[in-house]
Amino acid sequence: MKTSSKILCVCLLLSLPLFVSAQKKNADTEAIRAVIERETKAFFEIDYKTWADSWAHTPYAFWSFADTTDVNSFSGWAQIEKGFAEYFRTNTPSTAKINREWLGLEVKIYGNGAYVRFNQFVNDGTARPGQAEVRVLEKINGQWKIVCVSVIALEKENQPQR
Repeated sequence: MKTSSKILCVCLLLSLPLFVSAQKKNADTEAIRAVIERETKAFFEIDYKTWADSWAHTPYAFWSFADTTDVNSFSGWAQIEKGFAEYFRTNTPSTAKINREWLGLEVKIYGNGAYVRFNQFVNDGTARPGQAEVRVLEKINGQWKIVCVSVIALEKENQPQR
């Protein structure tokens, strides 16, 4: 009886790191999703301070967008900040409804980095196409920050039926 109790204790102790690792991954996944939600909400509400705080202010930060009307990109935080200055200065807050489809391995965490992929649908009363989006985030001083945003319009056959 003592041997089986010892074996059980050893097994429980050995499985503890796996449990802790899974808990940490779940917490990081939720924190990453929260950063993405906060950044998007701040963008549509014209809240520059919150939007900027969601980003890593690094020279390797990158933002890109492509749809049937425009292709645009900015390399480095200084260019991203400059590229969006007029948007935050001249627009008014939007009441758009944002819906996301999280895809498969929607959040892939690797050390202090994460890759996130989802489809996003913005309902603001216009016939706006859905968007395939990718985010790359980095954990900086314990906080997840966006390093890269890539947005491309979904093809018509990938649009939800409305």
